[in-house]
Amino acid sequence: MNTRIAGKKVLAIVLAGGKGSRLAPLTTERAKPAVSFLGTYRLIDFSLSNLVHSGIGDVWVIEQYLPHGLNDHLSGGRPWDLDRTRGGLVVMPPFSSPENEDGEFAQGNAHALAQHVGLMREFAPDVVVVMSADHIYKLDYSDVIREHVRRGASVTMVTTDLEDEAQATRFGNVRADGEGRVTEFAYKPDEPLGKTVTAEVFVYDAAILMDTLDELERQGDLGDYGEELLPALVARGDAHAFGLEGYWMDVGTLDAYMQTHQDFLDGKGFLLDTPDWPFITSSIARPPTRIHGSARLDHAYVCGGAEIRGEVLRSVIGPNAVVEEGASVRDSIVQPGATVRAGASVSRAIVDQGAVVEANAVVGGQSANSRLSVIGAHSVVESGARIGPGLIVEPRQTVRAGREDEVARPAERDSKAGK
Repeated sequence: MNTRIAGKKVLAIVLAGGKGSRLAPLTTERAKPAVSFLGTYRLIDFSLSNLVHSGIGDVWVIEQYLPHGLNDHLSGGRPWDLDRTRGGLVVMPPFSSPENEDGEFAQGNAHALAQHVGLMREFAPDVVVVMSADHIYKLDYSDVIREHVRRGASVTMVTTDLEDEAQATRFGNVRADGEGRVTEFAYKPDEPLGKTVTAEVFVYDAAILMDTLDELERQGDLGDYGEELLPALVARGDAHAFGLEGYWMDVGTLDAYMQTHQDFLDGKGFLLDTPDWPFITSSIARPPTRIHGSARLDHAYVCGGAEIRGEVLRSVIGPNAVVEEGASVRDSIVQPGATVRAGASVSRAIVDQGAVVEANAVVGGQSANSRLSVIGAHSVVESGARIGPGLIVEPRQTVRAGREDEVARPAERDSKAGK
């Protein structure tokens, strides 16, 4: 019943435990993999959908930060047909053990893998595929696995080329020779090696991975895999690169999250519902979207259950969200269950789940180049209040006219994003 590709037993591990502080306030009350994308999906849906379409049915999800909402979404793996008697989706929460009765939170993604080496040895895979849960892309992992096995690699790094080389300092940088062998690797260097970076998908020889993790843990703290694990494997001389063609984006920052939505609105993303590779999510049935005669829509995604009476331009409107008559939403994301009241203006902003922008309130800058503003989940921007460009309101706050500076703060910017 176990997954076998190229004659090898395969285990997939999805790293879903990070705090995602650069995506706050969207991650203040939820795990980053559970953040909505295009209203309908969650970020983790892309990794899980790629896995099941690649024929991989043994999937571990390592959790840590605010796992409850994520677990509710995962639904035991049922939406992706991973709720199996043998194998399927297994959630791996933080734990204590006889060796460490107090338990320990992972101090980086390599450390998270090391904590589960004992369980990996019990599972006895030949190949381990490790990926992050917060990247938007389409990839058949079986192609990478076959190439990995053919080359006899210790690790195969899926790579992508950035449009802006300067942004490479946010990722693992890779140089490879004409045969695809990695000759140089630098983790978040001060100066980029070039445009080629890891796409945060790695295929490991399982025995080499586990032995290397054990050895590195004996030597000291592991941290992230770019710090010690990958350099150690590159030093062996048998690390390889596999180029990802097509769209890829790390949505770990607010600006990147917004940019990815705009890319899909502009048709730069990939198709989400092809018969052979649909992206799957766990979602409840919702009524149809209701568009009233007073509505004006152009260049928008509007999800089921939404009600639109106002203006929606170059924006995403989540499920059960409301845009009342006379309200304007431009270049923005209105998340599930949020409301924009009559006469309110939202521009270059994210209005998170369940938040309310009251009548005649203003959120965001009016220019398409304005810095992004964010209203946290279940917050209320009262009538007449103004939240200017580049400001953030944490969840469950009330913003009153003339007292905006009591709860609104400038966003900490990290404009570097993926491809």
